[in-house]
Amino acid sequence: MDGFEIDEKLVRSLLHEQHPDLVELGLHQGTIGWSNQLWRLGDELAVRLPRRAHASPGLRNEQLWLPVLAPRLPLPVPTPFRIGEPSACFPWPWTVVTWVPGEPGDRAPISHGHHTADILAGFLRALHLNAPTEAPANPIRSFPFRTFTHEFDRRVEAVASRIAVTDVRAVWDEALSAPDWEGPPVWLHADLHPANVVVSGGTISGVIDFGELCAGDPATDLAAAWLILPEGAATRFFDAYENVDEAMIRRARGWAVHVGVGLIGIGQAWERGLPGGQPTWGPVGRTALDRVLASS
Repeated sequence: MDGFEIDEKLVRSLLHEQHPDLVELGLHQGTIGWSNQLWRLGDELAVRLPRRAHASPGLRNEQLWLPVLAPRLPLPVPTPFRIGEPSACFPWPWTVVTWVPGEPGDRAPISHGHHTADILAGFLRALHLNAPTEAPANPIRSFPFRTFTHEFDRRVEAVASRIAVTDVRAVWDEALSAPDWEGPPVWLHADLHPANVVVSGGTISGVIDFGELCAGDPATDLAAAWLILPEGAATRFFDAYENVDEAMIRRARGWAVHVGVGLIGIGQAWERGLPGGQPTWGPVGRTALDRVLASS
């Protein structure tokens, strides 16, 4: 049932069935992401529904852990407000969450680079605390690079005509040669790219889509220095984050090229009319790669 069709009638039916007190709130379609779809509900809420079966475990993790993490985070996040369960008309769990105002970062540029670097670093310092043993593990993001080299190679091959393959592989190889994270696993957003932050007034005003939430190496999130921040803001970001060594930066650069290449691939899918493509993701992936390569 991957690629499940979600329309207003379905969302209203789910609300009527499980949360009837919310049915009368205004409803209109919001962002359609790779794995989930968002519907604005009234002024302060949104309905978040998975589009694909593989997104269900991540949504369950959001339901369980975001209420624990949100109170300590210095930026708004989509905190679960009501829980929706699978039913006869929809096969997966879903959630009513708090609305995070702002424009997605793949559509609204960040103009205040140093200010945003400070805000993003503060957010990640607050998030990156030691995770409990029962924190979720992610099949890719919780483990060292070398465990998914094949996936990186596949991504590079898919967009080889659009990128500087030799330079991108050099960054990847440098990341592979860096020592692994030896500290305890910390909480990670694990999917920090422009479409998963919101922007207001030229700076980050919220962080969304915690579907990949897990525990692991903080370098996974520190890739945001190039994925999200404007050119020239990375040094300010790492200074504000503090306690960053050269190995961590090398691993973060590796994550940045991995995600950047993936974003280009998703943009390419849109150009070719393939399922899951996103028109804005290719350009932000291209820009992220340019930033990483300029920093080498």
